[in-house]
Parts: sequence; structure tokens; C-alpha cells
Amino acid sequence: METCDKCGHTKKVFHSCRNRHCPQCQFMKKEAWITKKKEEIFPYQYFHVVFTLPSELDAIVLRNKKTMYNLLFSSAKQALLSMAGESKYLGADIGFFSILHTWGQKLNLHPHLHCVVPGGGYSKEKRKWIKCSKNYLIPVEPLKQRFRSIFLKELKILYKNDELFLGGCLYADRIKFQKLIDQLFSKNWVVYLKESFNNSSTVIEYLARYTHRIAISNYRIINVDNDNVSFLYKDYKEGNKKKLYIMNVMDFISSFMLHIVPSRFVRIRYYGLMSNRNKKSNLQLCREYYDVKIKPMIPNDTWDKILLDVTGIDIHKCPNCNEGQLVLTNFIPSIRYRPPPTKTA
Repeated sequence: METCDKCGHTKKVFHSCRNRHCPQCQFMKKEAWITKKKEEIFPYQYFHVVFTLPSELDAIVLRNKKTMYNLLFSSAKQALLSMAGESKYLGADIGFFSILHTWGQKLNLHPHLHCVVPGGGYSKEKRKWIKCSKNYLIPVEPLKQRFRSIFLKELKILYKNDELFLGGCLYADRIKFQKLIDQLFSKNWVVYLKESFNNSSTVIEYLARYTHRIAISNYRIINVDNDNVSFLYKDYKEGNKKKLYIMNVMDFISSFMLHIVPSRFVRIRYYGLMSNRNKKSNLQLCREYYDVKIKPMIPNDTWDKILLDVTGIDIHKCPNCNEGQLVLTNFIPSIRYRPPPTKTA
């Protein structure tokens, strides 16, 4: 409970759930993350690459989320780093970061990886920066084929080593699994590659859209009653036209739960020049090359200061008199429920 020190107005302030699948709690985490990352964005060309898993893999993905999402990350990493390193393409060590999304517009399962890739990299000896040709990073068709080949090769190894749980899945049968592999090898996988960012400000805008995002935002939910949930979605087949979708309440909950990632799973990852191991030295090289002088961000800004900077909202100002400051007068500790015991004494 907070009370105004001028007019005495009281206001209830609820505890944050801090869950990374909550749209409200993720807003502040997103803004804090973006503020920190502004130090690492440089004034060069950026590309947007998206790797999408075929829907034929959905049954395996749902039973093996952590394993399959890790495989998606590692396959995209290998495909991008290996192709960029070849002399017939870029011939350079590149860096990028990837963000996992698992949903489509109607909350259907749609695992895909968004990658932000600078348009160039360092030579193998790190003596010079090699810029890619204008509007061209690497050819998309060979990238598709390499990503598909790496992913399916590793998937077969996981299957062979019994590292996939396939209970109740028809692919538990080896013959059916091999048919799936053959089908996927002949399928044209979806990989999107486009120059999307001409400067650092557009990169930041992109980060704001995609980082810490969840399956559905509050603003998309139009109505909720005892039976149905109504929400907006974009119909990509009709030029991103917004339409209303009505879903049964229990179906909505089930669909939302498809996108809850495993505990401690890392959804934003950095590779190559941007990997945590290499980041400090590589950032310094980039600053020297581009002659960029960046004023260090003030570390560990409080969430209320970040909210004020981003939205202009001062949560400590009294909404009643608009003059006094709200001060904490009563505190109720949050309740943390422990899980039921798994072993008997």
C-alpha cells in the first residue's frame, strides 16, 4: 500500500509475477535489456534472417521442446557461420544474435528463429573488416539447403542415440521416422533473408519489437467471457489485414501453454563475434574501425527510472493531487508456493 505524502490518497500496488511469459512483466525487462544493448549497436548495415521449422516436425517438437529448440539454434548458427566463412561468399568471421519465437498469429505452434546479422565480419587474422556487397550477405538458397542438411543430420543422430522422447508418436517406429526424414530432405524449407536495417536506430526499433516478446500481447485480446476469448490476428495471405479470431477458453489456455519454454531455457543467444567469450575484444575492434565513441550506459537503472525515461510516467507521483509523492506505508510479502513433495520421508 502506498500513501500520498500531501493529500493522503492511498493506492494498492500489486507484486510482479516476474514470469517471462507475462506481457506486463516482460515490458520492463525488455526496456532494460535494450538500454544495455545500445552500447553494442554500431552504424553498419544489418540483415534479418529467419529460420523456420517445417510443420511436419511439430509432433516431435512438442515432446522434446528443449532438445529441438537447441537443435534449431545450433543448426542456424552452423549454417550462417560456415557459409559466411567461405571465400566464395563473404570469407569472414561474422557475429549475430538469435531470438526464438514459437508461435503463429493464431497461437499455433510455429517455431522459428529471428537472427540479426551485421553486414560484414573480420578476416580470419582479424586484420581488416570485410564488408558484404550492398544488400547482399549470402545467397539464400544454399543457406536453406545447408540449414536443412545440418538440422536433419543432427536429428538422425538424436534419434539413433535414443535422445528423443516419442511416446504416443508414430515416429517412434524407425521406418516411419526414416520416411519423415526423406520427406523433409525433399521439402523446400523456409529461410528468409533480407536487409532490414540501414542504421543503428532501426536495429533498436527491431529489438523493441522482438526481444522478450510472448505468444500474445494484452492489446490483441478484445474480449474474454466464460466461454470464449476473442483476439486480433494478422492474416498474412491478405496483406497483414487484421481480423478477429474467437477461441474457446480452454483451447486458448492450451494453445498459450504450447509456447511456455522449458525452465531456464535461453531464448536470446549470441554467436561468433557477438558471443560472450569474444564480445569485449571484438566490440573494441569495431569501435576502432568505425571510430565510434559510445558513452557508457549508467548500469543497473531502477525499473521506475526506466519506465519514466521510456513512457514519461512517474509512478511515484500522486494520481489524485498530482503534487505529492506516493510513499510505501504497508507491505504484504508475496507468497511463494512450494511444489508438493516428490519423496516420502
